[in-house]
Amino acid sequence: MLLLYPLFTTALALALLPVLALLACRKKYRGRIGKRLGWGLAAQVAQLPPSSGPTIWLHALSVGEVTSAVPLARGLRQAYPQARLLFSVTTGAGDQVARKLVAPYVDLVIAAPVDLGWVVPYFLRVLKPDLFLLVETDFWWHWLRRLRHERIPAVLVNGRISAASLARYRRLARFFLPMFRSFSLLSMQTAADAAHMVALGVKPDKVVTLGNLKFDTSLLSGEATNQEALAIQKERYGFAVAPPLWVCGSTHRGEETIVFEAYRRLRAEIADLQLVLAPRNIERAGEIIELAEQHGLSCRRRSTDRQDTGPLLILDTIGELAGCYAMADLAFVGGSLVAAGGHNPIEPAAVAVPVLFGPHMEDFAEIAAELIRYGGASQVDSGEELQAVLRDLLTDRNRRRSMAEAARACVLANRGVVRRHLEAITALLPGVPSPP
Repeated sequence: MLLLYPLFTTALALALLPVLALLACRKKYRGRIGKRLGWGLAAQVAQLPPSSGPTIWLHALSVGEVTSAVPLARGLRQAYPQARLLFSVTTGAGDQVARKLVAPYVDLVIAAPVDLGWVVPYFLRVLKPDLFLLVETDFWWHWLRRLRHERIPAVLVNGRISAASLARYRRLARFFLPMFRSFSLLSMQTAADAAHMVALGVKPDKVVTLGNLKFDTSLLSGEATNQEALAIQKERYGFAVAPPLWVCGSTHRGEETIVFEAYRRLRAEIADLQLVLAPRNIERAGEIIELAEQHGLSCRRRSTDRQDTGPLLILDTIGELAGCYAMADLAFVGGSLVAAGGHNPIEPAAVAVPVLFGPHMEDFAEIAAELIRYGGASQVDSGEELQAVLRDLLTDRNRRRSMAEAARACVLANRGVVRRHLEAITALLPGVPSPP
């Protein structure tokens, strides 16, 4: 059955050509469908300068995976200055972030190929990669099979398996296991992730635990935080400089009500408290603004009210959350007070910000536990507890500072992830010297 997959997808694509044409007319997909089929790819590659090093192809699904890839892309450019680095992205939102954050380190940012019979082989012929690096997820059976057929080493970097994904992989093992076995190496974020991969049937000698790439973000380089620059940044976002700022990142439906209720009550005690709320799905911004009004709160919208000021900002743009964490006095990581598995708490911790999250951090359980162990994070189980912990931290500067230092210490203790990835990658590139 799996051998018929390329033929099936090709036949399906031909049958759906009218639908693809209609989608190409929609703003969300305009311009990307053609690129994902390979239109214009050869011309883009032909314009690249000659390279005397290996060609390394990195791929990321969307915004989260792109941000994870940034430190690795930077490390690859520094370690292999003569290499040709190509970066593909599946979603339009991810493409926007890649062109801002990854483009300085790579030779070309492209749309990812669709997993159709003729498309992936065409991309491989044009790009001629010596190594393929897949960041975290976006597994496609034909794509990985063609890499293996062409004897191009494929590496999963920053791999992780959530509980939901593990259940799905087990249920559809006949489909997923051949894909995972196509990798030359699977680099997992945590020991639990590695154990899950081995339990699925991947050979243990193909699985390693190298850590989370976000531990090596640029803000972890030991640079001192520039308070003057952060003050200017706060003003640019329409906030007062001195009052405390609480940033809630990647919130899900059901959490905004909890956040707004806690914020409204805290404002009765800390009148100048400011809030950034960044929903995981920015298309929900209108809904969230209505919810804020129901709580008697007036708010600004980052996408349309950039010149306005005020204590409450809805961050409905892509790629700005990390910068807002840098301005924060406290952070809450969403997807954790509702059963959504949580989101990565490393970004706020990396910039020395105390981190709060709810009980549902299943997707980042080891990282969350490590931050708590260091004293840089605190888990809250309800809106009432969230409000109480916020009050304590906002009124106790010394405790807040101690927690901030512990959060950063935890991240610093886990650095070196890029270096470990580079060592593993070099072993798959014969003739390429190890990075210094």
